[in-house]
Amino acid sequence: MTDTIDAPAAAIPTPADAGGERRLRALMKRGTDFLGSDWAILGGAMSWVSERNLVSAISNAGGFGVIACGAMTPDLLDREIAATRALTDRPFGVNLITMHPALSDLIDVCARHGVGHVVLAGGLPPAGSLDRIKASGAKVICFAPALALAKKLVRSGVDALVIEGMEAGGHIGPVSTSVLAQEMLPDVADLLPVFVAGGIGRGEAIAGYLEMGAAGVQLGTRFVCATESIAHPAFKKAFIRASARDAVASVQVDDRLPVIPVRALKNAGTEAFTAKQREVAGLIDSKAVEMAEAQLQIEHYWAGALRRAVIDGDVEHGSLMAGQSVGMVKREEPVTAIMSELIGEAAAALSRRGTGATVG
Repeated sequence: MTDTIDAPAAAIPTPADAGGERRLRALMKRGTDFLGSDWAILGGAMSWVSERNLVSAISNAGGFGVIACGAMTPDLLDREIAATRALTDRPFGVNLITMHPALSDLIDVCARHGVGHVVLAGGLPPAGSLDRIKASGAKVICFAPALALAKKLVRSGVDALVIEGMEAGGHIGPVSTSVLAQEMLPDVADLLPVFVAGGIGRGEAIAGYLEMGAAGVQLGTRFVCATESIAHPAFKKAFIRASARDAVASVQVDDRLPVIPVRALKNAGTEAFTAKQREVAGLIDSKAVEMAEAQLQIEHYWAGALRRAVIDGDVEHGSLMAGQSVGMVKREEPVTAIMSELIGEAAAALSRRGTGATVG
């Protein structure tokens, strides 16, 4: 039997009644008002995948696309934003990595283009970065993998948070999405919009987190196999074949080298990363590099390994970053179909639960 990435689409659930959709829109209103989108669904920023084509498709479908700047130079980001603007007149954001050596210049590029939302990932924002972004009129969204950090970010003036659990693809924290949501939403959801991420693959989960107080959600893995995604056919096929248990977290081999775990489909590249860690640890031992440079080398490794898989189709030795929701990726299909299915499932779930509860 031959695997295919264009299998017949599964039946989309029967559309929910008007009450379910009304309740869904009401629960998402805080998120959609903040983002300016029809639905409070952010596209997770995935290096080499979340570029102009996928980002514009998500925004055009009513979601909120986010460009993954990753290791881009300021010139490359400048061109990517302009190209995305040529494909959509809907709002979209830009994800910047806080440890990028040219972060200040990247912030300036976003400001020149009038980017309305900047997502900062990779740790606490450097001093002054929040003020510079907000001075341009943009909203700042930051990741908070723990309640203490969430409260600190709120005090620092961020406009929204993403709480992402360990089920997500790419860089992950140690706590599951469901636990983070239970712990953090009661404390911070009243203070600012909070988007839940990590392992979300169906609309029923979206509905559940909205009812818990989230303003919206973020999904990455579900969009990798979108028709509009430029990911190599071999990369997409690996996702379609994979089950949830195939998406495993990387192992830290040296306690002195704090490496944030990365979740990806297991392959030969997984072992190569273990070897890379040993190599970098040796450079620290010999004092050939400082810790900051060592961590940057690790980031550059991931960027290169991911490119080999996403763009070149090297699914054996490249990095197949994927969340555990990969088991719910069944076929290649347009973003509009993915969004329609998610919204239909969420609205139907809310309809089944009844509309007796009021929405503020």
